[in-house]
Amino acid sequence: MTEAHLIGPHVRRFLLEHVIGDRNLSVNTQKSYRDAIRQLLLFMATRKGIDASRLTVEHLSVEVVRAFLAHLEEQRSNSTATRNQRLASLRSFFRFVGNQTPELVALVTPILAIPFRRTGTPVMPYLEKTEIDALLAVPNRRYPQGQRDHAMLLFLYNTGARADEAARATVAALRLDDPPSVRIMGKGRKTRMCPLWPHTAASLTALLDSRPSGPPDAPVFLNVRGQPITRFGIHTLVERTVAKAGDAMPSLRSKRVSPHTLRHTTAVHLLRSGVDINTIRAWLGHVSLEITNRYAEVDLEMKAKALATCTVNSQSTVTDSSPAWRKDRDLMAFLTSL
Repeated sequence: MTEAHLIGPHVRRFLLEHVIGDRNLSVNTQKSYRDAIRQLLLFMATRKGIDASRLTVEHLSVEVVRAFLAHLEEQRSNSTATRNQRLASLRSFFRFVGNQTPELVALVTPILAIPFRRTGTPVMPYLEKTEIDALLAVPNRRYPQGQRDHAMLLFLYNTGARADEAARATVAALRLDDPPSVRIMGKGRKTRMCPLWPHTAASLTALLDSRPSGPPDAPVFLNVRGQPITRFGIHTLVERTVAKAGDAMPSLRSKRVSPHTLRHTTAVHLLRSGVDINTIRAWLGHVSLEITNRYAEVDLEMKAKALATCTVNSQSTVTDSSPAWRKDRDLMAFLTSL
């Protein structure tokens, strides 16, 4: 094996030059690529008994990659979705290797042909309005943490923001005068403007007024130690609140609620309120309208209303089926005269 085909230099160039430098992908995407490659190298090093720094591209044949994917599902108990995500990262890496080193194209091409596994579309969970109200009633706003928790839950429900987006929200991104709004940095570093309800704006104003003023790029939400809250902290906040709200709203006990559940809830409630699907797509920051359309499919209440409009009335009587325009002689005369 030649030194030029050691895997290490390719990994460094892919992550530093391609992922960060050329494509400027988000931090979470960078970590996803890094983790997939790291797990593959550890798997291969253990299997071959070779130090990871001495592995070459030639070691990573299509058979090895298939064995690694099977290892993810069988030994690590990863879901099919996670398996597909790892494969997508590895395909990007090997495509980069093939482009940079033409003599390795024949080696990487079979890896690029490994198909994704089909997955069933999971049921999209969401909360009813009474369940949201139960969550918002839990935080005790007489205390700083309760005030923060209430503002966070209201922000998530109002904006449909992802946990990571809420964690990265800054004071400068807020506009709390009339009309209130927030600028959210979403996936792919794309920004979107989201309107805020007056109640949300008032809650955020009270939250910011309760602490010393900071720089414009200061995060809106802090943890109990005064540090920027993380997406994991937001997950914990939501889970803790749901556990307490279950006493007053027993239906919450049978639901697995996360910040993303609140995002789904925002979409479904906007849909029920008559907001058009394109506006909801922009509201949530979806790239594809197909993703947003899934909310219309899961809303049983809207399906029931649609069904009711199609119900045949058994008491209906036969009426004159002649088109209305045939009965309107004045209209027909008018049209003839034109």
